[in-house]
Amino acid sequence: MIRAVVFDVGECLVDETREYGTWADWLGVPRHTFAAMFGAVIAQGRDYREVFQEFRSDLYPDVRPALATLRGEGLWLGIAGNQTVRAGGILRSLFSDDVDLIGTSDDWGAGKPDPLFFARVADAVPFENDQILYVGDRVDNDLRPAVASGMPTALVHRGPWATIQWNTAEARELPTFRVESLTELPEAIAKFNAQER
Repeated sequence: MIRAVVFDVGECLVDETREYGTWADWLGVPRHTFAAMFGAVIAQGRDYREVFQEFRSDLYPDVRPALATLRGEGLWLGIAGNQTVRAGGILRSLFSDDVDLIGTSDDWGAGKPDPLFFARVADAVPFENDQILYVGDRVDNDLRPAVASGMPTALVHRGPWATIQWNTAEARELPTFRVESLTELPEAIAKFNAQER
């Protein structure tokens, strides 16, 4: 059974669209050129931070309703992603009343997809790995290492990575759930848990 849900941050909870445009403007390049370069970096398997380095907070509209519903169903909730100490502070100010855990790669000294990051998640969550659902937008950075650590996963279809990876065999076969919106998670988890009983 799934007893805990841990969310990635960028393009899972936080819509980074405005951030990309802001970076293009700051760099003095057309937004479509920046977007094309961003896509090329992703397609080449390079670190997206080669394109930009900052964090902004534009929550997707389904985030708070999904968290409230999941919390109402008694699930333990966490947020854990590749974020800086500064971003961790922003996340704590945004979500301190909504989740049980906020962990960042800077806090833990390990970033995704390093297995140590998921070991840190497992250490922080009071349930077994197979009871911790990790939700992310990337097969390579989120789902693959979470599955390798024994966690069920959910792939949310948004942002550049999920858009590029959505129709791949791995994106169809690896996740426990594939969702268009985080508000689909409570029902998917309830059905999954009913089958496990």
